[in-house]
Amino acid sequence: MHHPHVESPDIAKNVDKLLAEHCTGLLSMKDAIAILRERTGTDRSDADLAGLITKKAAHLGIAIVSDMH
Repeated sequence: MHHPHVESPDIAKNVDKLLAEHCTGLLSMKDAIAILRERTGTDRSDADLAGLITKKAAHLGIAIVSDMH
């Protein structure tokens, strides 16, 4: 079930892990995206990653500082 354009490790799992690590403090969107890129080597757009992070954070009730200007 692997698609060649989907990065590995699973980006969604990495978002979950990232949010879990920062659940007690504020994480800026810019930092979150930078960490995800570093960990996964993803070539998805910032907007795509921001959307994924925002959706996951909302689900977990975690505050993300929006610094995307």
